[in-house]
Amino acid sequence: MMTVKEISALTGISVRTLHYYDEIGLFTPTKKSEAGYRLYDDKALETLQQILFFREFDIPLKEIKVVMENPDLDRNQILQMQKNMLVAKKARMERLISSIDDILKGENKMDFTVFNKTEIEEMFQAMLEHMPEDMKELSIKEFGSIEQWKEHYMEVVSREEMQKSYAKVVEWYGGKDEYLSVAKKPVSKEVAESYTKRIEVILNKLITKINCPVDSFEVKELVAEYGFVMKQFSQIKDERGMMLSVAHSYQDPMVKSKIDEKYGERAAEFFAQAIEEFYKE
Repeated sequence: MMTVKEISALTGISVRTLHYYDEIGLFTPTKKSEAGYRLYDDKALETLQQILFFREFDIPLKEIKVVMENPDLDRNQILQMQKNMLVAKKARMERLISSIDDILKGENKMDFTVFNKTEIEEMFQAMLEHMPEDMKELSIKEFGSIEQWKEHYMEVVSREEMQKSYAKVVEWYGGKDEYLSVAKKPVSKEVAESYTKRIEVILNKLITKINCPVDSFEVKELVAEYGFVMKQFSQIKDERGMMLSVAHSYQDPMVKSKIDEKYGERAAEFFAQAIEEFYKE
């Protein structure tokens, strides 16, 4: 067992703060000595560690208390949730550090080479090999033949505006080689469907928080999970650009209409604001 002073010395948290955590029921002692001193065991220390992880995100104590007392969340779920949020925070910090390094070197612009003809041909071939047969047949029927389809693809992807768009996507993957590697080995239909279902579950949970502030923990928690799943699904290095692009897409009238129809009025606007708040610099 450890006393309050020993806990304070170990963690750097003041005795006064630990007393306050006890008063509000956030971090209570394992037991009290006969003299009335607070005593804590190893399990209590683990609880305090989880609280400190949440405090890294400046989450209000009352919100941390709600999460810690949630009977539907076990220790591993809480730790995974915290890990996802810390990974997102780490990625933002690394991006800022990298930007500062580039500026110090006089290289304040990211330089991604656009795809050449050979690479575009490889992208088309990979798309062709992994496309479902029904979609492939429809495309061949539309263009007349695979060669005509390929010619159209090459022409479209080679356009300046498309190359600029690809440059942004390449940034999400951390480089052109990384993007091409993923493009040549896309996930299977079954895996894609599994990720799609996971995203729908997250959005259905997120829409229930529409009346909560977008900077509240409960909203940030779900956006962090959304970003984490999107990162896994797309196999990208940093999901921030993609997620902000998703948020921007919700402003498109057609997309907004479909999202609002599926998840309820103002859903698209809420999702966009929640994502932008979470991924802001």
